[in-house]
Amino acid sequence: MHPPLTLHRHPMCAEIIEAFQKCHTDHPIAKFFGECTELKIKLDRCFRQEKALKRKANFEESKKFKERLQAYRKEMAEKENM
Repeated sequence: MHPPLTLHRHPMCAEIIEAFQKCHTDHPIAKFFGECTELKIKLDRCFRQEKALKRKANFEESKKFKERLQAYRKEMAEKENM
């Protein structure tokens, strides 16, 4: 199952989404028999790549946040000791 196919949420996959939706409208019955399967596979790969990029960006952001938090805690500990 894929996430909702909204173009504004998946700019990397916009072309594939449009092609996939067009395939579904052009082949309303054949889509059940594998007509759009290749596009679905491409779409899934694109979503995986997109998710990997988001995961990497979130990880980098969390590392920066942890560093700031540790610096803040260290600063507060030094203030308490004075």
